Amino acid sequence: MNKIALIVGAGPGLGASLARTFQRAGYDVAVASRHPDALQGMCKETGARHFACDASDAASVQDLFTQVDAELGAPDLVVYNAGAYTRGPIAELDLDVVRSTLSVNGWGALVVAREAARRMIPRGSGTMLFTGASAGLKGFAESAPFAMGKFALRGLCQSLSRELAPKNVHVVHVVLDGMILQPERGHPYDNPDTTLHPEEIARTYLELSRQHNSAWTYEIELRPLVENF
Repeated sequence: MNKIALIVGAGPGLGASLARTFQRAGYDVAVASRHPDALQGMCKETGARHFACDASDAASVQDLFTQVDAELGAPDLVVYNAGAYTRGPIAELDLDVVRSTLSVNGWGALVVAREAARRMIPRGSGTMLFTGASAGLKGFAESAPFAMGKFALRGLCQSLSRELAPKNVHVVHVVLDGMILQPERGHPYDNPDTTLHPEEIARTYLELSRQHNSAWTYEIELRPLVENF
């Protein structure tokens, strides 16, 4: 029986690479997005099941896990790849947009983690991987909402790691420090020499999911060789 991977926040970039990578590794894959119709091509390619989910809405997340349970089974691997971004001078920020950004980057991750933990703790195994950013390590000027959300995500992962490791549930915060290669977006996202390649990021996620519990990684930073740090 295949293991089950759930990717929350899937799209044509990293989400698609994760789906392909896990499918090739023998997982049955579920992908979730606010716009699941946009995932049809990826699902046709990988055989993944697609579900509608607003990660910032607790009821929507609960429904997602219930549907995945019914159609595939409880996930062995959950990736939280949802994210929202807004920036601007502090005096000019739209507070409704800020609230939405925080809800996706922080609150949504907590709700997904809760549903995953409810399934993994009784089983005594599982892996949760959370996509972070360099903004979770340092706050940049005019980027307060994004920094707040990603700092919250990092704090959540640190807390979860300490709570769940003794229960044999592996939690990893993956810091993506740099732009992801997306040729369709044009410059500077189309330069393969200065961007993170999504297939290589996905390969790292797979390797993290395979770590033995005697040598777990709890946080890892990925960046292209040209990125300053």
